[in-house]
Amino acid sequence: MALSFCGNDLNDSYSVENGVLNNPCFVDALNLVPHVFLLFITFPILFIGWGSQSSKVQIHHNTWLHFPGHNLRWILTFTLLFVHVCEIAEGIVSNTWMKSNHLHLFLPAFMGFIAATTSVVYYHNIETANFPKLLLALFIYWVLAFMTKFTKLLKFADGGVTAYDLRFCITAVLVVLYGLLMAVEINVIRVRKYVFFATPQRVKPPEDLQDLGVRFLQPFVNLLSKATYWWMNPLIMGAHKRPIELKKIGKLPIAMRALTNYIRLKDAYEEQRQNSEDLEKSPSIWRSMYRAFGRPILLSSTFRYMADLLGFAGPLCISGIVKHLNKTEDGEGTQTGELKFGVYFMSSEQLLQNTYVLAVLLFLALVLQRTFLQASYYVTIETGINLRGALLAMIYNKILRLSTSNMSMGEMTLGQISNLVAIETNQLMWFLFLCPNLWAMPVQIIMGVILLYYLLGASALVGALVIVFLAPIQYLIATKLANTQKSSLDYSTDRLKKTTEILKGIKLLKLYAWENIFCDSVLETRGKELTSLRTFAFYTSMSIFMNAAIPIAAVLATFVTHAYMSDIESMLTPAEAFASLALFHILVTPLFLLSTVVRFAVKALVSVQKLGEFLQSEEIGDDSWRNGDMPVSLDACKKHPGARNRKQPMRYQMDNYEQPLRRQLRPTETEDVAVKVNNGYFTWGSNVSTLSDINIRIPTGQLTMIVGQVGCGKSSLLLAMLGEMQTLSGKVYWSNKNRYSVAYAAQKSWLLNATVEENITFGIPFNKQRYKAVIDACSLQPDIDLLPFGDQTEIGERGINLSGGQRQRICVARALYQNTNIVFLDDPFSALDIHLSDHLMQEGILKFLQDDKRTVVLVTHKLQYLIHADWIIAMKGGSVLREGTLKDIQTHDVELYEHWKTLMNRQDQELEKDTDVESQTTLERKTLRRAFYSREAKNQIDDEDEEEEEEEDEDDNMSTTTSRRSKIPWRVCWGYLSSGGFFLVFLMVTSKLAKHSVMVAIDYWLAAWTSSALNDSSSYSTSNSTTDNSTLGKMNNAEHLAYVPVFIILCGSGIFLCLITSLSVEFLGLSAATNLHHNLLNKIIHAPLRFFDITPLGQILNRFSADTNIIDQHIPPTLESLTRSTLLCLSAIGVIAFVTPVFLIALLPLAVAFYFIQKYFRVASKDLQDLDDSTQLPLLCHFSETAEGLTTIRAFRHEARFKQRMLELTDTNNTAYLFLSAANRWLEVRTDYLGAVIVLTAALAAIWMSSYGLQSGLVGLGLTYALTVTNYLNWVVRNLADLEVQMAAVKKVNSFLSTESENYDGSIDVSQVPEDWPQHGEIKIQDLCVRYDPMLKPVLKHVNAFINPGQKVGICGRTGSGKSSLSLAFFNMVDVFEGKIIIDGIDICKLPLQTLRSRLSIILQDPVLFSGSIRFNLDPGRTCNDDRLWEALEIAQLKDMVKALPGGLDAVITEGGENFSVGQRQLFCLARAFVRKSSILIMDEATASIDMATENILQKVVMTAFADRTVVTIAHLVSSILEAEQVLVFSSGILVECDSAAKLLEQEDSLFSILVRTHK
Repeated sequence: MALSFCGNDLNDSYSVENGVLNNPCFVDALNLVPHVFLLFITFPILFIGWGSQSSKVQIHHNTWLHFPGHNLRWILTFTLLFVHVCEIAEGIVSNTWMKSNHLHLFLPAFMGFIAATTSVVYYHNIETANFPKLLLALFIYWVLAFMTKFTKLLKFADGGVTAYDLRFCITAVLVVLYGLLMAVEINVIRVRKYVFFATPQRVKPPEDLQDLGVRFLQPFVNLLSKATYWWMNPLIMGAHKRPIELKKIGKLPIAMRALTNYIRLKDAYEEQRQNSEDLEKSPSIWRSMYRAFGRPILLSSTFRYMADLLGFAGPLCISGIVKHLNKTEDGEGTQTGELKFGVYFMSSEQLLQNTYVLAVLLFLALVLQRTFLQASYYVTIETGINLRGALLAMIYNKILRLSTSNMSMGEMTLGQISNLVAIETNQLMWFLFLCPNLWAMPVQIIMGVILLYYLLGASALVGALVIVFLAPIQYLIATKLANTQKSSLDYSTDRLKKTTEILKGIKLLKLYAWENIFCDSVLETRGKELTSLRTFAFYTSMSIFMNAAIPIAAVLATFVTHAYMSDIESMLTPAEAFASLALFHILVTPLFLLSTVVRFAVKALVSVQKLGEFLQSEEIGDDSWRNGDMPVSLDACKKHPGARNRKQPMRYQMDNYEQPLRRQLRPTETEDVAVKVNNGYFTWGSNVSTLSDINIRIPTGQLTMIVGQVGCGKSSLLLAMLGEMQTLSGKVYWSNKNRYSVAYAAQKSWLLNATVEENITFGIPFNKQRYKAVIDACSLQPDIDLLPFGDQTEIGERGINLSGGQRQRICVARALYQNTNIVFLDDPFSALDIHLSDHLMQEGILKFLQDDKRTVVLVTHKLQYLIHADWIIAMKGGSVLREGTLKDIQTHDVELYEHWKTLMNRQDQELEKDTDVESQTTLERKTLRRAFYSREAKNQIDDEDEEEEEEEDEDDNMSTTTSRRSKIPWRVCWGYLSSGGFFLVFLMVTSKLAKHSVMVAIDYWLAAWTSSALNDSSSYSTSNSTTDNSTLGKMNNAEHLAYVPVFIILCGSGIFLCLITSLSVEFLGLSAATNLHHNLLNKIIHAPLRFFDITPLGQILNRFSADTNIIDQHIPPTLESLTRSTLLCLSAIGVIAFVTPVFLIALLPLAVAFYFIQKYFRVASKDLQDLDDSTQLPLLCHFSETAEGLTTIRAFRHEARFKQRMLELTDTNNTAYLFLSAANRWLEVRTDYLGAVIVLTAALAAIWMSSYGLQSGLVGLGLTYALTVTNYLNWVVRNLADLEVQMAAVKKVNSFLSTESENYDGSIDVSQVPEDWPQHGEIKIQDLCVRYDPMLKPVLKHVNAFINPGQKVGICGRTGSGKSSLSLAFFNMVDVFEGKIIIDGIDICKLPLQTLRSRLSIILQDPVLFSGSIRFNLDPGRTCNDDRLWEALEIAQLKDMVKALPGGLDAVITEGGENFSVGQRQLFCLARAFVRKSSILIMDEATASIDMATENILQKVVMTAFADRTVVTIAHLVSSILEAEQVLVFSSGILVECDSAAKLLEQEDSLFSILVRTHK
């Protein structure tokens, strides 16, 4: 057929006799002109532009500078493109009915499509270059296009073409669109004045974009990039070359920052408060949230509705395609339209009967539906993140204003606050994510049911009812799941607590051979946790099963009912069957999600209630207290004329009434007084005053000391002056100079998670000289030198654990460093030993602070410092007993002065006694050094490994690192599966494959059944003889029903297999979790002591907490989802390829595209996930830190700085989370478009094949499967990415499983060791060499010694000389690589460890107690009777104290023995050693951390109770072994002296004598 523009089947095609414009072909040709004009003008500009663009670097912000009407223009252009596609389709279909080709029917439309595309590219480039003058070309184009189209429309109207004809409607729509685009262009001229105006308008980009740090560009890019996340490409592709870091993701745009959103939410909240009449009623958080964030939610819901409605296009198009394929097979589809102007005009119905048109429409509908859906997701997620930022800021602001009494009286615990931050805000955020579902789902369900009814009639309702009845069960399972998760969380907390205790006391457990007893107690808790996890697994698998089984059940019920209800006329056709199948698939998702959404809605209600209560809780008084003049209201006083402390006896009331008289003798007080309190009554929240009748003055520039017994209100007095207590009556005056900020060191030291330097400078500029002076005053230098990075080492919760004394000195250093006039120190000496206290007093307080003439208020128990005080305030029972200088008190209150004197003498004696002590500080430093010494060795080894790896890496340039990052850890996956047991793996794999095969079989059977029905009904209608009709009908109906039983059997087995697969996956996961945890615990508990020295405790605990939790609860569902979605996609592709083998050709490029998308996404997603996790921890820590240090922050007046820090941390975390969700959208948009292309190719292939006799039933089958692919492609990738992240947990656990265990067996059998060994306690040490690790140097070299039975031996030497290593060698805890230790004739290295360690006793330097009863702590193995335990307690002088406790031996010891003093704990350890009646006792610096009294008890007990046993004492004070019968003196691992103490003292130059002299 010849090609010609106007066709050559009519003679007058080219005649213009009736007027030029009356020739329709000429009008169409005229329509070509504007399009050609635009292409001619824009192409050169674009090419020149692009050529020059590569040379000039694009300016960052200009790219997102939008012209007015930007979004409207994009929407109109997209609509224009869609209308052009319709126009092309209509033209082509009309052309097929003509005798010769009429190009004018579709060529102008095609050129219009190209021109519209060009227009948007051109516009984008002009906007990028910010060169609006070039927009004139577009303006001219719109005008011309509008005029030509309008002419065409007028001609149609003249020629009698009506709105019934599709071409008329299309032309009318195009006229409107061109008109609107013209208006947009005029608006740009009006606003920017770039032409026709003298002064064009200068514009600047938005503020965010002038800041080059903003990298999150979603709000600023154009609509196409917004919809497809095109701007994310560089980030996601770049992740492959080098990991994404915080720098790379930059800052948040201003509108998304926490501060912006906080202000929005707070304004909405306060507005309600002002507008409400009832002042008591608290504002509704829901309403504030709606006011602040309602608009984006409405926008998101709109997108969601559009997506849901477009979703129904899929089933309808499938139904249309299959139906019309039948008609063309039967030769019905040849109807034509009517001729006007010599060409055919068709109606829209006729166009929609063309299968190719339907296929393209299906493709477009899918692309649009997915774009809207992703847009809806993105908007809700962004809003959710904004809301979370606002709530966090709101909570933080409230925390900073919380009244202290709330915190101390336990109304608001830290736990509650961290729950609010970590859980409740996230619940609300998730609710917001899911909230559009709440109103979109019902609409979706109703629409679905209506369409089903339209397709299948009444039988559709049966299927719908099945779904509706099973939905409540889903909800029930969901609630059960939530409850089970809660209980398993309780058990896992309990298990973690026990594991932590074991790891903290691991040295003791090994020395006493108790590791198995404690291991069993952990395993018992783990057993309970596993029972609860088993229930969890069961409910999870039920939930998965219901999801998979409900659609099968619904389809079964519907089709079987339909088969029995219908007569032969209305038998099921493939079109109806597959359209309804697709509809059932659509219906299941909302029903499954509905239960989740409802659950989240309930949780959100609870969260909002908790938040509301928190925001209404009591706040601290106004800040005016520090502004001196503002007196506190006196009304409160009238309520309690005699407000007095509950603890306070009556007789002290007298003093209170004398005091005011005495105070009036002083002359003008205000000049030299920094703070003054008049008639103060203060309380901690209850109306009973804790401090009563306080009248004091703090002199300016002097040292004031506050003294008194424990609990008499000294600390409360400081806090009352700081305004932290509630004032019942009275006033606190601050002199004007001092009212800004107070340096305050609290009694309980409070550190930030920051470096040592940041903790001390505390936000004040660094001044080297001052910093050095402060460090020296607090004698922190030796401690800092020990830290691995000096004062740049992180300390605090997440950093290195410092001892109490070190923490306290850092807090005092912080107070000294500040430039404030007033310094409050609350008992700074409580955790320090005497040397440090003296140094701090002399250098820090008397010298450093007094030189600066700063006002110091010091609360202390150390009365020997009273002589330095300029002013003394003595307190008793909550009120002031005396106030004045020491001289005043000496003259006026002799009794008190004498009492102090006796106390001072006692303290002085302690001081003398304390000077020979190797002080507590040295000890603290020693533990610190030990921790680092061992850790450094480990780091060294690690570094060497890393260097080797790096060297290998350098050879294989970048590409290997890239491939390594994108590789999936198959090995780890296989390890995980095999730890679950081979039977379960086999069951899972086979059942999964069987299930998916059955699913395909069901649908294939349906295709065969409906196709046969179709053939039957057609033969039925063509059969002529009336007699045969009824019999034929019966026969056909019988044949038709013969398909039903097989269908039922297939569906039944499908449902059964769903159950098997869901159970097998979950229980495989459970079994793997059980084995991994069991092996991990066994490995760790039996690891050598060295392992614990070099592995940080936090790292080991992480394996038991976070990693175990991932393995327990997260991997199984991910694994299930991954296998299911992968198999679904594979089976779908298999079915399509089976139906239309041509499809395989198109599959290849699609597969390549998919491979690259998933490869890039997985790497980027992993990085972003890590960033999200790593930025979340500091945020949560900052909240808990603030809540703990409230008084300090408020005293220093640093609230603003902490708020700023919180906003930064929130924004950083939100940025990471936003990028992560944008990356997910990036992936989903791409996989969805791929899915749409698969549907399009499958549809086109099927239509093409059907002309070669492909059954229409199979076409329906192929298309239905193609539709499911779109839903599952992105799940494959996301689950892969998740699984990869989660497998890291398995990898970490596996890395610990390769640890070497100690050799527990030994070479002698237990039966060969006598029952009562060692009966004498004789110890021979022969040529002993010991090291901690084969990689390290020996710590003991060739030691020889002999200890007689029952001898008392002392071991001494300078720090690090190997004393403690010898004690460990007795227990075979270190590597004895030469020589041996023989105890009572047996070489201990040959003994089984359990036997050796259970027969010796040791008392360690740090007393370790475990939570549980006293009985459990003395004898965990339950081997002794009560008398033996009481006897041990009596020897340790604890019997009376334990008897007084509730429960006696069963009295509870809290974690770490916190409810006993250090001395008492050490005595318990002594009792523990005595319970085990061993003939050898080793004491490793056991008296280092206890007071004199306890030490005396200990020494006495050792001398009497252990008189007949061998006692080896490792001494930190030489004075404690002066009585010893034999002394071993060590120096750097070598035994230098060995003799009795007396003999060694006689030799003046012996090392022992030197040690004794230097310690005196």
